[in-house]
Amino acid sequence: MTKLTLAAANTMIEAAFRKGAEAGLKPLTVVVLDAGGHPKALQKQDGSSMMRFEIAAGKAFGALAVGMDSRWLEQTAKDRPHFIEGLNSVSRGRIVPVPGGVLIRDEAGDVLGAVGITGDTSDNDEMCAIAGVETAGFVAGR
Repeated sequence: MTKLTLAAANTMIEAAFRKGAEAGLKPLTVVVLDAGGHPKALQKQDGSSMMRFEIAAGKAFGALAVGMDSRWLEQTAKDRPHFIEGLNSVSRGRIVPVPGGVLIRDEAGDVLGAVGITGDTSDNDEMCAIAGVETAGFVAGR
């Protein structure tokens, strides 16, 4: 199994910021969590508003909690809101069920962690997360 290192996490953040700059996005906050849900790296661009760390971490944590990108959580919140309410209850409110949380997998498909991004639209946040994961040489979730 490949390891999620601090250098790899920082590469993901730098690549996500580059993608955001290329697309002309608002300031982003990026959190990389290891497979246990612990912060590996975090950066918040100048101009990011308050609570961005919590939002980004909640997207990544939610992806890890269910083993799927947070886009799945968004759809499930629409289809089965009681499930998301229960999940948020047992996680003590740590889940943000919107796109922008992407699993980090190695080539064998093992989950190494997750990236959570917030600051622009959820679709744009997710686009930057995928770019970060892939630039660092990993497989972006699902």
